[in-house]
Amino acid sequence: MTNPKIGIIVGSTRPSRIGPSIADWLQKQLKTPHLDVDVIDLAQIDLPLLDEIAMPSDGHYELEHTKNWSRLIQGYQGFVLLFPQYNWGYPAPLKNALDCLYSEWRGKPVSMVSYGGRGGFQAALALSLVLRGLKFHRLSTNIEISLKPADLDSHGHFKAPNQALAPYEFNVQQLSAEFQHVLTD
Repeated sequence: MTNPKIGIIVGSTRPSRIGPSIADWLQKQLKTPHLDVDVIDLAQIDLPLLDEIAMPSDGHYELEHTKNWSRLIQGYQGFVLLFPQYNWGYPAPLKNALDCLYSEWRGKPVSMVSYGGRGGFQAALALSLVLRGLKFHRLSTNIEISLKPADLDSHGHFKAPNQALAPYEFNVQQLSAEFQHVLTD
């Protein structure tokens, strides 16, 4: 029997983003002998803005990039959406990636890991409405990472990611346990 697969979707595509370093750390923390975890970077996926003719809820995809995105997402049993807060909202590439599909998300467990100067609460609040609409199974463990200027270099990247993210290890362990409980029971 294969382990359930969780996809960490990196929701920011900015060239100077800190998301990939958080995703790498999350992946190491979430992975267990009973849970496989991959990073799905939207900057590498490079989805165009909603360019399918039919509504995603129809499930009729004509464009190859949408079919590929659908196949990729169908290979996962759950997701962590990792995103920064931009002006109290979440990044447009993440919204686009979610909106390109519909039934592929239905019923799958999801957690939000937001980050920003104050943790990204407003962005997570806004995204939670979208997750309801897409019929995700929203997990109770969601993490807000507050970025502290002392932990960042002049380019906005972590000086020492493991040290800066250490306060969130317990929360990630709780998330891992919740995924295991939901996906193996």
